[in-house]
Amino acid sequence: MENKECCCHKTKERSEEEYKSLIHRLNRIEGQIRGIRNMVEKSAYCPDILIQVAAANAALNSFSKELLSQHIRTCVARDIRDGRDETIDELVATLQKLMK
Repeated sequence: MENKECCCHKTKERSEEEYKSLIHRLNRIEGQIRGIRNMVEKSAYCPDILIQVAAANAALNSFSKELLSQHIRTCVARDIRDGRDETIDELVATLQKLMK
C-alpha cells in the first residue's frame, strides 16, 4: 500500500528561473566547500578556515530560507486553499527540524 503522505513520493514543479537560482546557489556553496577542503589540504591557519566555514554555513542558511519561502508561497498555500490541512503539520515539523 503506497502512502501518499510520505515526503519521498512528493515532487515540486519549479519554474526555470527558480530552478536556475537554486542550482546557482548550490554551485556557489559547493565551490565554498571545495575551497575549505583545499585550505585544510594546504594546512591553512585554523581561524582562516573557520571564517570560510562560517561563510558556507551562512550560504546554506540563505539557501534554506529561500527554499522555505518558495515552499510556503506555493505548495503550502495551494494545499491550504485545497483543504489539505495536514500540510500545516508537515510545515510545523519541518520548521522544528530546521530550528534544532
